[in-house]
Amino acid sequence: MPLTVESLLALRELRLTLVAGHSGQERVIEAAHVSELARPGEWLHGGELLMTAGVVLSPDRRSSRGFVRDVVEGGAAALAFGVGHGQPYREPPGELVAAAEAAGLPLLVVPDEVPFIAVTKAVFAALAAEDRRALEHTVDVQRRLTVAATSGGGLNAILKVWLRATGRAAVVTDLLGRELVAVGEAAPALLTVGRTVLDEIGARGLRGSASIAADGLTVAVQPIGARRLRGHVLLVRPSQPQPGTLDAALVSLLTLELERRHLADEPRRRAGAEALTRLLDGLPDDRAESLLATYGLVTPSVRGLAVVTRPGEADDLAADLALVLPGGLVRWSEDTVEALVVDEVDVTALLDRFAPGRPAGVGAALRPGAAAVSLRQARALLATSTRLGRPAEAGEHSTSRLLLTLGPPELLASFADTVLAPVDAADPRGQLLTTLRAWLDANAAWDVTAQRLGVHRHTVRNRVDRIEQLTGRTLTTATARYEMWLALEARDALAYAESGHEGAPDSPPGPP
Repeated sequence: MPLTVESLLALRELRLTLVAGHSGQERVIEAAHVSELARPGEWLHGGELLMTAGVVLSPDRRSSRGFVRDVVEGGAAALAFGVGHGQPYREPPGELVAAAEAAGLPLLVVPDEVPFIAVTKAVFAALAAEDRRALEHTVDVQRRLTVAATSGGGLNAILKVWLRATGRAAVVTDLLGRELVAVGEAAPALLTVGRTVLDEIGARGLRGSASIAADGLTVAVQPIGARRLRGHVLLVRPSQPQPGTLDAALVSLLTLELERRHLADEPRRRAGAEALTRLLDGLPDDRAESLLATYGLVTPSVRGLAVVTRPGEADDLAADLALVLPGGLVRWSEDTVEALVVDEVDVTALLDRFAPGRPAGVGAALRPGAAAVSLRQARALLATSTRLGRPAEAGEHSTSRLLLTLGPPELLASFADTVLAPVDAADPRGQLLTTLRAWLDANAAWDVTAQRLGVHRHTVRNRVDRIEQLTGRTLTTATARYEMWLALEARDALAYAESGHEGAPDSPPGPP
């Protein structure tokens, strides 16, 4: 128990008496200090038992109130006033007693036969005894936690011992903030408060920790893991300071347990990698669907995912993805990780969380039997992702634009301007190019184009004729139409590279 004003008064050898501020007896004393300054507050750190004989204190009301106010603002836990033979006062001035009572500051009287040094020694002896008890308690709790960790009971056994020993609720989560184990009545509220920062600090890996106060709780969030983040532990911070080594011991033992789980999970990850290899070697749809079902995946389509990691990180990233992806179908080779994802997975958020800034390709959503095709697309897009500086995704209509972005932007712009500049100059509003795009998308069908644009078919024909006159190209030939289409695609590719979104309506994967 910490040293309080009440427990100091209980030391009979000091013969201290309390004459004011009875409501503050639960205040914790953290040090003892003697001062005969008129304004000692600026020399205090907080929590002190300030002792004085009132050598420079005037007994009038104004001086007494000013002195007490200064002591309170300095953070003193209590004031001890020495009286008796050789001291300025035989008893505390009445105005000082009244000021202390009004401020709620405990005022203790130190009798003549007890020197201040005796009080100081008693305070520091009590503090040392408290530190010793806290250390013994910490060692005992650490031993009990270690026994629980070696008992084979896992996370649940460790946290149960923690709760019995400290009375503090705790929650352990995985990489995605999902609860693994929780103890204590405050655990649900603990997790609710902690979730507000888990995503943010999770992105910082083992360097991410936080302390957050909400709903009457102060929650400490600490990372768990040895070389790589495995999860987090959320703890209720105690109302009274406790040795930090106790929390550190818990984190260390939880780290050992999660690392043990990680190693024990290796067979499952290896089985998932082998299943992925079988899918990519080619299986009929029925057998592919059956294989996915054994891993809990009943889905009409899957997407391939490929990520290039930093040297030596592929194994760890593959393990992370195997843990968080439904089915856990992940494999790695050298510095490349490959996986299958289902529609409900937010691939962008997944990559931001586990592979930020790394080249990544995402294949199209295809039936399970075509998983190999989707993964080949993902691998092929890695070079595009490297150039774009962000993940590259194969969409139904965006592949050509992604391929065009492999060329230098200035080359694409030059080509597009060479073909389309005469049209730009004659039609700043862009009606002609809008008509051209719609006409090419409709495979040069006049009626379809007119209907899509909401104009007469003769208007479409007149605009196309105008484009032919401006460019000198006869659009009745496939070659001319292809060149026009490619110029439009080049501009869309530039917009795609600059903004990360397709810059024009969907276009067919090849020229009409």
